[in-house]
Parts: sequence; structure tokens; C-alpha cells
Amino acid sequence: MPAAPSRIPARPDLRADARRNQERLLVAARAVFAERGIDAPMATVARRAGVGVATLYRRFPNRDALVRAAFAQQMKTCTRVFAEALADPDPWRGFRRLVEAVCELQREERGFPAAFLAAFPDDAAAHVELRGSADRGLAELVCRAQAAGALRPDFRPSDLAVVFLAHGGLVTAAPADGAASRRLVAYLLQSFRAGAANEPLPAPSALSLRGFPPTA
Repeated sequence: MPAAPSRIPARPDLRADARRNQERLLVAARAVFAERGIDAPMATVARRAGVGVATLYRRFPNRDALVRAAFAQQMKTCTRVFAEALADPDPWRGFRRLVEAVCELQREERGFPAAFLAAFPDDAAAHVELRGSADRGLAELVCRAQAAGALRPDFRPSDLAVVFLAHGGLVTAAPADGAASRRLVAYLLQSFRAGAANEPLPAPSALSLRGFPPTA
């Protein structure tokens, strides 16, 4: 998934107390977003961090900026894995690694699924460009794996949204059960492999990685 451009440059000149406040805000944001979703009130994040709302907005002028900063490392990892999956000469291995990597990030940071399934540019044109690039990349990944005869032919890119929703529900309900997470992912990946034993699937859902509301 292409990375959203960072709008908050590093500030090596921050005073020590300002750096501590910023780090507290990022830690608090990840915790609050995991508990209440990325639409949680900004004031709740400030309270969790033990700072005033004005301090929060001085560092992060809007919610998108805070979400991007809170999950910057996860998004960077996701972008790298996505690029590696597309470049992998073995299409099935690339597809599998992408699914496993995103699910691992879901296990490690429960607030990340919503961040992964949303785009954060402030500019509407950049928003559309990012979405389109992600959609095209996922479609290419699926097509390559199907053309290689490794991925069942009735798999659709929208099925990945179903996968990440299902896995996100599991890690939310049982955050400490890594074995259950890995087992579910293995089951799902096995079901995606092309083979004579695969029975036809029902019609695909209208979900997409743009988010969870049905698309037109």
C-alpha cells in the first residue's frame, strides 16, 4: 500500500519536555484508538497523555496528522511489504507474505486495522490518487497469483477486506492469543489456494480497502 505523505516533519529542535509530551501523545493515541477506534475524541487522547488539548493541537493540527504519526512505523512496514509482494517472482509467496504481514501488524497494534484501511492525506486529490494506487496494486497482486495458478480463480481483491475484518475481530476479542491468530491466517490462506477441492464461492462482497461501507 503506498505510503501517505508525512505532513509533520521531524523536529530535532524540540525541547526535552516537548519531545516527552509528543511521545506521550503518540502512546496515548495508539491506546485510545485501539480501545475506541480512530474516531475517538481528540480530548480523550490528550487526557490519556496527561496534557492539555491545546498542547495536542500544537503538535498535531488535526486527527489525520495524529493518526499518521501514531502509526507511522506500521504504515512504513506495510508499504515495504506491499512493494516486496509485488516484486516477488513467486506471486503466491508475495500474496501470502502480504496477508501474513498485515495480520501480524493487527496482532501487534490493535488500533492499526482502521489506520491501514483508511487513507490520511489532507488533500482530496491526493486521497483519490492514494486509493487508486492501492486498489491497482492489490488487483495486480491477485491477478498475478491467479495467472500463476496458485490463487483460486474466484478470489477477488475485496476478499482481502473481509480477511482483515475477520482477523481484526479475532485479535480484538482475544488480543493475547497469538496462536489463534496464526491458525486462522493459515486456514484462510489454505482456503485461497487453487485446487480441485475448492467449491465455488458465493458472490463477492462490496467491501474494499477504501473502508467498510459498501461501494457503488
